[in-house]
Amino acid sequence: MQRTVVARKSRVDDPLQEATIVVLKRVLNPLVDLMFDAGVTVHEFCQLARETAVRTGAKRVYKESGRDSKARVAIITGLPRSEVARVLKSIDKSPSKRLGQHPARKVLAAWFDNPRFLSANGEPAVLPIFGKRRSFEQLVGICSRGMPVRAMLDELAQIDAVEILENQRVKAKSRVPVLTGLTGSAVALIGERTGDLLETLTNNLRTTSKPLFEGTAVMDEADLEMVPLVRREIAAQGTNFINSANSLLSRSFVKTSRSPSAKPSAKCRLGVTVYYFQDDIGGTGRTKIEPIYTPRKNLRRQRRQTNSKRASGVVARSLSKIQL
Repeated sequence: MQRTVVARKSRVDDPLQEATIVVLKRVLNPLVDLMFDAGVTVHEFCQLARETAVRTGAKRVYKESGRDSKARVAIITGLPRSEVARVLKSIDKSPSKRLGQHPARKVLAAWFDNPRFLSANGEPAVLPIFGKRRSFEQLVGICSRGMPVRAMLDELAQIDAVEILENQRVKAKSRVPVLTGLTGSAVALIGERTGDLLETLTNNLRTTSKPLFEGTAVMDEADLEMVPLVRREIAAQGTNFINSANSLLSRSFVKTSRSPSAKPSAKCRLGVTVYYFQDDIGGTGRTKIEPIYTPRKNLRRQRRQTNSKRASGVVARSLSKIQL
């Protein structure tokens, strides 16, 4: 009896899908590192990804068809319809409100812009920490209501944005601080900045007219000896650019809010972010990464003596005593 062998057709690879998977891997690498630092498990991440996919898919289906369809959400997400119904029925516990500007940045922005807290030459004035008139306490009260003065001072000192002087005075050092360390504020900024960047890039993929500004300057093989100089120069130029952008946004807000004939208009959130990145590459110039923790010493399990070996040892010791 002759058997007929039916060859399965190989799946035609989708270049766009493959490119998207590569992008997801690139984006997930730093996020997984952050998960490990914060103690988030893979199970929790998978659960979050499934719930987010369902809610995002439901919004997309409603926007395209004008109605809710759990079946279509199940199709585009690849999840069972029962799970889609369960997620949509449950309450979304993730924070939906945007974080907005960090309270510390609000304080610094007012310190650099508000004439009440400027010196005669237009620079941020050295302020007494406490006081009812022109003090750091008053500045914090205006920009961050309810925030303790000492807590704000500690936060700004930690990110090296202020200098505490003698006689309980404080001086502003930088308007654009960099939040570092595994803190709640720094982690929150990761989500805010990363989400904004991805929304800008994906928006430009879907539209051909009036794309949002996005530009990158890259050198693939930079000399490591020049890196410190480049970093300092980019930090200085980036700070100047952000200061100019803040001034532009402030002037635009003042014009629209103070004009008596201006009609109420729709509001939106807009901004620009500048960041520096650096990757180590292979070759003779690659920097050596030292381990954070002391390498663990390998331990070998000691073999326990068998009964016969222990008995022979006892006999040998007994014979040695008799000979003595």
